[in-house]
Amino acid sequence: MKQFNVPNIYRSPLITAIKNKRKQDDKLKKDFTPTQLDLGTLHIYLARHFGFCYGVENAIEIAFTTVDENPGKRIFLLSEMIHNPQVNADLQERGIQFLQDTYGKQIIPFEDLTADDIVLIPAFGTTLDIEERLNKIGIHTEKYNTTCPFVEKVWNRSEQIAQKSYSIVVHGKPKHEETRATFSHAASHTPTVIVNDMQETIDLAKYITGEKPADEFYQAFKGRYSEGFDITKDLQRIGVVNQTTQLATDTQAIAEYLKKVMQEHHKLNDSNIGERFADTRDTLCYATNDNQTAVTGMLSTPADIAVVVGGYNSSNTTHLVELCEEKLPTYFVNSDEKILSPTEILHYNFHTKQELLSHDYLPAKEPLKVLITSGASCPDALVERVIRKLAGFYGVGNKVDELANN
Repeated sequence: MKQFNVPNIYRSPLITAIKNKRKQDDKLKKDFTPTQLDLGTLHIYLARHFGFCYGVENAIEIAFTTVDENPGKRIFLLSEMIHNPQVNADLQERGIQFLQDTYGKQIIPFEDLTADDIVLIPAFGTTLDIEERLNKIGIHTEKYNTTCPFVEKVWNRSEQIAQKSYSIVVHGKPKHEETRATFSHAASHTPTVIVNDMQETIDLAKYITGEKPADEFYQAFKGRYSEGFDITKDLQRIGVVNQTTQLATDTQAIAEYLKKVMQEHHKLNDSNIGERFADTRDTLCYATNDNQTAVTGMLSTPADIAVVVGGYNSSNTTHLVELCEEKLPTYFVNSDEKILSPTEILHYNFHTKQELLSHDYLPAKEPLKVLITSGASCPDALVERVIRKLAGFYGVGNKVDELANN
């Protein structure tokens, strides 16, 4: 796989050495047990896979190279490059300005742009409408496009499905940048609708089977279906694609559910289900799969707490938190600075969208066993700082130094 030129501020010699050793020992990626760091009174268990993925490293390299190669030029990001506050802050410090927020709300009007400006498309991609607006100004988006190749793979798969006269069901968070982009690309080829979760999928299926009146669909899924969508015709042949950072098991469950609905409603068997349902399982992102599978493997290790590091608006990180919460107390932090002391921690509750202050979060036992992972947009250097912060509380920071120097 291609090696990217990512700034050293995001690298961690300690974690790089750990990851390289795991790759060398497990080239086929079959071992998902965590890596243990025995620090005496503190035992850290690192997930087999975590941190920057291919798409994130690609986006960071393009962004920083663009800044270096264009001194004096105005450089804009359409929205957040990735969902990591440190990386986005670093880019802003280098003079990059954001045109929109995460939800597409305009910060700087497109009318203020000129053909001499540079606009970076973030890793999530963007809609065809926005691309067209920028191109009309004279801004060539293709030159500074950091869209993740695995997101583009979903778009290509959608187009292939459309050519075979299937409509598309997108499993994604409706307001997420990637989902909006995927919806735009899919809808340019075929009728498209977005479902957020299994409950919405069950509701959608009731329009397929006729259990719900067709006219109710347009209010229930308002803002999430393509222009001219006809609920009485456009769900007769469907395929499912996903926002690549969704929980893989959720997407698979949604696809299997809709496949079964189509099979039963149209009285099909396994050999002819393709008449109504397209197999699109290959749109799941490899990094999302690896990180989630690694968390499942990590959770098989007895532990006291889990710490998940990443941006609070990061979809893939949130799903790692979700998996950890099923097994043990979990603390979601976006920085080592949120670990205030041995007795206090500021952490994010993604269910309520609030940052909480918890006390006595570290159980009074030795050795304390902590599981740690991070999202695909989180720098390894930040994970190392979290490890060092915890190690400092137990007076074993020197042992981290020893591991880093070995």
